[in-house]
Amino acid sequence: MIDTHCHIDFDEFDDDREDVMARAKDKLSAVINSGYGLESNAKALRLSKEYEGFVYPTFGFHPVSSQNSPQEEIDGAHRQMIEHLDEILAIGEVGMDFFYCTDKTLRARQQEIFTGFIELANEYEKPLLIHGRDCEKKIFNLLKSYDNIPKVIFHCYGGSLKTARKILDMDDYYLSCSTMVCYSGRHQDLFKEIPIERILTETDSPYLAMTKDERNEPANVALAVEKLAELHEMSVGDVDQQTEKNARYVFDL
Repeated sequence: MIDTHCHIDFDEFDDDREDVMARAKDKLSAVINSGYGLESNAKALRLSKEYEGFVYPTFGFHPVSSQNSPQEEIDGAHRQMIEHLDEILAIGEVGMDFFYCTDKTLRARQQEIFTGFIELANEYEKPLLIHGRDCEKKIFNLLKSYDNIPKVIFHCYGGSLKTARKILDMDDYYLSCSTMVCYSGRHQDLFKEIPIERILTETDSPYLAMTKDERNEPANVALAVEKLAELHEMSVGDVDQQTEKNARYVFDL
């Protein structure tokens, strides 16, 4: 199994990261740590070297952070991505979040910043790892103008089934299923309809744990795989094998 999206660079793991990684290695074959901003990206890269061959980095800038960031920081993230293109698996997480942001001016700023990252992925032909919440259709429409992005991943997809089907009409577009599928009826109904061949698995650790009092961790991606197996009436082994195959294809692992 592969956790295709988590944040083990976060402070929440500073006290017991070794134990968390030991549990991950017991169940998983790889972990993809998604950068969140300049500092997070740098830490993700350090962790990939510390756990070489098991942890892999992506560099991004979360939209809720980026909307209030000075242009120098956005430009700095662009430079950081270009400097480490050969070391990162994708550009992301980047995108837009209209759930947390209702201000029209800030939404426009999010889109402007996101477009810059899209253009970077298109120019350098890197996979694009998207954070999109309450604006999945808008993001999908934005991407139509670009032809050179090799793979597109909608991380922790929670949009409509109608939009999901449009996304899946595109070659090499994938939807990532988080551990929310274990307890969210809406996500269960959604991912029951998505072909296993187009699903990636993730935890988004430390977020999206089974209860609000817990901290999520990469090893829990096994719970999402088990729930997907139940929803698709497949064996856990078959879902494990297919979703790992998907991840290795998407991220060229």
